[in-house]
Amino acid sequence: MKKVFITGASSGIGKALALAYAKRGFTIGLTARREEILHEISKEVEALGGAPFVYQLDVNDAEKCKSVANQFMADAEGIDIVIANAGIGGDDGLFSGTSDQINTILNTDILGVTNTLMPFIPTLKAQKSGAIVCISSVASFIPLPFHGGYAGAKIAIRMIFDSWRPTLDKYNIKTVSICPGFVDTPIVKGPARRFPMKSAEDAAERFLEVIDRGYSTYIYPWPYRILILIVRLTPERFYNWLIKKMFGKPIQ
Repeated sequence: MKKVFITGASSGIGKALALAYAKRGFTIGLTARREEILHEISKEVEALGGAPFVYQLDVNDAEKCKSVANQFMADAEGIDIVIANAGIGGDDGLFSGTSDQINTILNTDILGVTNTLMPFIPTLKAQKSGAIVCISSVASFIPLPFHGGYAGAKIAIRMIFDSWRPTLDKYNIKTVSICPGFVDTPIVKGPARRFPMKSAEDAAERFLEVIDRGYSTYIYPWPYRILILIVRLTPERFYNWLIKKMFGKPIQ
């Protein structure tokens, strides 16, 4: 039975990934800050044919990430896939006079990823197989007003994976950066909800295929690839004017 470890599994893409892997009979490490919700999800995982293990985890706690990773590998008797999905959105608090808001986003969405993945890498290296996955974002290609922390964090984890990939490839470890556009999850708020959205369930099914095939960087759904190209070719002054019209205020 293959083993997958997922952070942020209490809702959204993380939950959908857990249920998709359950249908394939995986042993699944379910982690999030809200442990009571994970126990409810674990019942769904079992009903679908998966074998769940539940761990309360805040990815900002590096030592707890290490101990939970070791505990899962002991409980599941190994590891095949690690998905660093936990993350937060929100505006930067640009005019607040304090860096608290943006730093919370940066710490969770960058250090939370490295805290999650690093404890597993020595085992994956030793067995010369497996995959690590980060959930980046289309926002790492398209800047949005008031969300520099979120976009910057998503760029950072993509670049970390791009830097790790040549080294980890030597040990047959896949490094997969997934960049969703607007998927219907609680993190999508405000004007963004006017955009067409895919369901978390549809996204998860596609992401499983992407991880299995070992894609490097995957943008979902495909029309965002065209949008990214258009943004790159658009004069900066016009882009700034247009994006301010669409996202003129912070998303609360």
